[in-house]
Amino acid sequence: MSVPADYDDQLYQVAVRYYEDGQTQEQIARVLHLTRWKVGRMLAEAREAGIVRIQVVHPKFRVPQMERSLVERFGLRAAIVVAAGSSTDPEHLRERVAMAGAEYLMAMRPSPRLIGVSWGRTLDRLAGGLRPGWAKGVNVVQINGAHSRSRQPTTAHSMANVIAHHGGGTATLLPAPAILEQSSTRAVLENDRAVADVLALAARADLFLFSPGGMSSDSVLVDSGQIDAGDIARLAAAGAVGDVLGRFVDARGRIVDADLDGRTLGLSLDVLRSAAATTVALVSGEAKHEVCRAVVVSHVCDVLITDEPSAAYLLGTPAKEGM
Repeated sequence: MSVPADYDDQLYQVAVRYYEDGQTQEQIARVLHLTRWKVGRMLAEAREAGIVRIQVVHPKFRVPQMERSLVERFGLRAAIVVAAGSSTDPEHLRERVAMAGAEYLMAMRPSPRLIGVSWGRTLDRLAGGLRPGWAKGVNVVQINGAHSRSRQPTTAHSMANVIAHHGGGTATLLPAPAILEQSSTRAVLENDRAVADVLALAARADLFLFSPGGMSSDSVLVDSGQIDAGDIARLAAAGAVGDVLGRFVDARGRIVDADLDGRTLGLSLDVLRSAAATTVALVSGEAKHEVCRAVVVSHVCDVLITDEPSAAYLLGTPAKEGM
């Protein structure tokens, strides 16, 4: 039996009626001219397809004492610390931080009108955790380049589109790689209207979302061909602890390679530091402990969403000013 072309839309409609509108399966069946058995089956299919995500949240999912300590120590607007529980698996921690980020975004009142987004695995998962219709009229703009220079495409554009689509808005994409071969190429692109208009719009965002990268060879910048493992080793030797928007920084949040930074396309870190907008960093895993600290001490973010081990690392090290 063939599946109707609009079957996913039907699954979504049934799921909304059941989970958000509080209708019973019998009521849904009557309104949509289905059997009760069919409605139950469609709800199961909606869960299997990822249209519905059910999350069981333990009362101790967050660590309020650590959140308060982070806010006080680093002068943050807010901090969210997710409990690690018994798991130290990096992917598990990434998932929990991403879901906390999605919940933070959906709970914002008023909802942001324009969100500036970077890209990467954590933000991919955040986008996947947003409920369709979580807001109305929320537009999204990319704040740094994301086109892949390898055979492995990035998911940056689809991630931005998902956030915008579920928020009832549109996405404005930045049609360029994160890092160029020559600084002169970057200058030409930034003066091109197609890129300049996007960056000008990005600077006006009222919320920024980013996830800094660590110094491992499986970095998304390496996967997408922006740099290679040799560059990572060279940058680490020069004192880099990770990247923010593709810009490699040291433990105090300072740029470590002026030439590489001159070839990096996107908003500067100073734009994030000086913005009146809320600037949210999502960080998880031991590999990002040092760059997480660099982000908070140099005031690149004013909201930190992280995991319990990362928070413990931050609170166990001296909190010196970065800039």
